Amino acid sequence: MSSCSDFFEPVDSTPAPTEYSYNYWLLQKTYLFEDELPLLDEQGDSVNELYNKLSDPYTRYVPPSKSEAAISHINTSIVPGDVGMEYSLFNQMEHPLVIYRVYAESPAGRAGIKRYGNILNVNGVEITGDRAFDIYDSILTHNKEISITVTYSGDTSTYELTKEDVYAPTVFVDTLNGIEIITITGFKLNTVDKENGTLGELTTYLESTRNSKAPRLIDLRGNPGGHVNHCTAMADLFMEKGNISTRSWRSFAGDGSPLYNKVTVVAKPGDAGEKKNFVALVNGGSASCAEIFAVALQEGANIPIAGTVSYGKGIGQSTWKTMAGGLSLITNLEFLTPKGNSYHKKGIIPDYPCSEASLQCGFDALESIFGKKGTKKQAFKKSATGSDVSEPQILRRYKDLGGAIIEGDE
Repeated sequence: MSSCSDFFEPVDSTPAPTEYSYNYWLLQKTYLFEDELPLLDEQGDSVNELYNKLSDPYTRYVPPSKSEAAISHINTSIVPGDVGMEYSLFNQMEHPLVIYRVYAESPAGRAGIKRYGNILNVNGVEITGDRAFDIYDSILTHNKEISITVTYSGDTSTYELTKEDVYAPTVFVDTLNGIEIITITGFKLNTVDKENGTLGELTTYLESTRNSKAPRLIDLRGNPGGHVNHCTAMADLFMEKGNISTRSWRSFAGDGSPLYNKVTVVAKPGDAGEKKNFVALVNGGSASCAEIFAVALQEGANIPIAGTVSYGKGIGQSTWKTMAGGLSLITNLEFLTPKGNSYHKKGIIPDYPCSEASLQCGFDALESIFGKKGTKKQAFKKSATGSDVSEPQILRRYKDLGGAIIEGDE
């Protein structure tokens, strides 16, 4: 009887894939702009150099040492090591740093710090001058225990706080000039609503105002985007029927063969935002998922848009956890509006354009469209000194990178 060796020659074992070869393969299978793929070297050591050869600025690699932080940043609204406040700066004041918002579920919220108070000092350092926020931010960055002195309506109080990781809200509701302003800062899976994220925050607010017929403003200025499944589901809250968004993407089957996919998300009826009076306010910082949301409201729910032209990012990224524990974000998605239009590199065109996307622009649009009067040139608020101040810039200690994100295995 012949032995097995009479029939089979030994073969070299298949080399184990490396972090470089895996990322090369992933780009070849998913990267949207296929004409650039021949530029990539199949053999190499530097994953960063591999990605740097591509023109798309949104396709990038996060090394293993930073991937968990990046995943948390993409998926959650956690502000690491914070006291839970947002700020505005009024340089005409002796102590120019003013507390704009206090997160209820945070050290500052539990301590009862008042909104619109002026910060006098932190850990014994006076908060004054043009660099007031930078000084404040540096102190919070380098100290866990924070002693903060605040003056509000003539009363001065000192609060002893211990920093913690804070889940920030991403939906805020303010009333100004008798008009409700719904500010959406991003589209996150986990926020102060740890189960349903930004979608849950907006749903809770809309359900609580289901019977309201008052014209309201949806503020999307500076919203850089987030998770696609959240921005489409949130748009559905305002739409009775029809297409919300269409996306096409490049991917691969289980055997590695190429796949070209297309799906249209369709609205379902019965949500609390339907048939209500809204205007959405956008600017050049409204991007990616914020544009998917805004144009769905515009074309699918007849909600007018005011402001300036949006950023114009009609492409999105899938995220992939790599073999070595890194994170790849690869542009492989294209988006179309409910009516099938592309807005990539064009932006969303407002129905009510303004030279500046201010709240006053939004108020004027509400008055023009719904007859809801927003007082002209009204001061945004009274400062702690009693003087009128204009609409402030809002300062946060944590910057959201946004995007139009889908996990690679979705």
